[in-house]
Amino acid sequence: MVMRSVGFAALTALLLSGTASAQEKIKVGVTATLEGTYTVLGEDGMRGHVTALNVLGKKIGDKELEFVVASTDATPDSAVRAVRKLIEQDKVQILLSPLSGDEGIAVKNFAKTHPELTFVNAASGAQETTYVDPAPNFFRYNMDGAQWQVGLGKYAYETKGYRKIATVGEDYSFIYTQVFGLVLEFCGLGGKVTNRQWVPLGTKDFASVIAALPDDVDAIYLGLGGADAVNFLNQYQQAGGKAHLMGGSIMIDQTILSSKGSAKNALIGTIAASGQADTWEDPRWQKFVKAYQDAFPPEKRFPSPSLLATNYYGSTMALILALREVNGDLSNNQAKLKEALAKIEIDAPNGKIKLDSNRQAIGTNFVTEVVDDGKGALFSKVVKVIPDVNQTLGYEPATFAKIGLPSRTVPECKKY
Repeated sequence: MVMRSVGFAALTALLLSGTASAQEKIKVGVTATLEGTYTVLGEDGMRGHVTALNVLGKKIGDKELEFVVASTDATPDSAVRAVRKLIEQDKVQILLSPLSGDEGIAVKNFAKTHPELTFVNAASGAQETTYVDPAPNFFRYNMDGAQWQVGLGKYAYETKGYRKIATVGEDYSFIYTQVFGLVLEFCGLGGKVTNRQWVPLGTKDFASVIAALPDDVDAIYLGLGGADAVNFLNQYQQAGGKAHLMGGSIMIDQTILSSKGSAKNALIGTIAASGQADTWEDPRWQKFVKAYQDAFPPEKRFPSPSLLATNYYGSTMALILALREVNGDLSNNQAKLKEALAKIEIDAPNGKIKLDSNRQAIGTNFVTEVVDDGKGALFSKVVKVIPDVNQTLGYEPATFAKIGLPSRTVPECKKY
């Protein structure tokens, strides 16, 4: 169980502690969803960021990093307001932002109005952010939502024997991208998606959604996160729901698996896919988990880092390593830093990450299943590890482009 996490003020104090006033500073603005439906995600994202600073430090040659944090609520307008404030009032030179999908598209577009600055995506995962008209000064070191679903459709079809599924997802770009990846793979093998329901972020009453779920499906895919996921699980359990469940990437990480109450136990046995897995035995992952655990008291963190913590860690890691490579040189509109960011390959906790020509991550994906550790704690267990997942999901670029952008109805359930 997680208490109300390290608060906004406390996180800011952690970031600013130990800054030597005599040294030249490099100012970095950071945004996270510290309010609204995705508050719990933003808080753990910031824990990942702080953990990276604990591990890597804030020194860049004879300079030191100084961080300014701004809060968003997962809406595009809030993200742009936060970023604009960081640039215009706080005079930051680099942005580590944002967390959520629609925010990412908005901040990418805003980045084009400040070509002199560098934007490193913190955690957002909508496909459109880097796939459509990418900003040359925007770099994303996490995979997008579709990449994070690679392997799930195949596992559901070939191993679990599922042939018909329904989906329930939050009605915005990141979940469109997640369902896009799932549908392409599952339907490409012959599976059917017979019902797709979309709910607004912040939905509290799922009664009509649950009532409309078809009975003749093998499983229900849940593309929900934060408070929405918890509300659905509570109401689904109360309604006596018994279907097999499949999970999107933010449905089955510790932001939900460590939530209060027993409703989360409905997730035991849920198959899912994500950019990480709690039980991965790789030494890089284990070292990161320990650093995360050591950084915060047990009541102020999750038992294991969420996907948001991992993404913020990796993004912070990439920025610090690239800055050190150029010795903090931000001259000529930060040209050397941008070049270093485009070329750098990071040995992240969840596997090696490099960028493609759109400055989008190519990385490792994990098919998982939710298990109980025997003590009442839930974790995502590794089922399969899939390396080198690119943004076109292994399709030829021309074929992938013809599929269309993720939406409520794209892709169609067919083999492309």
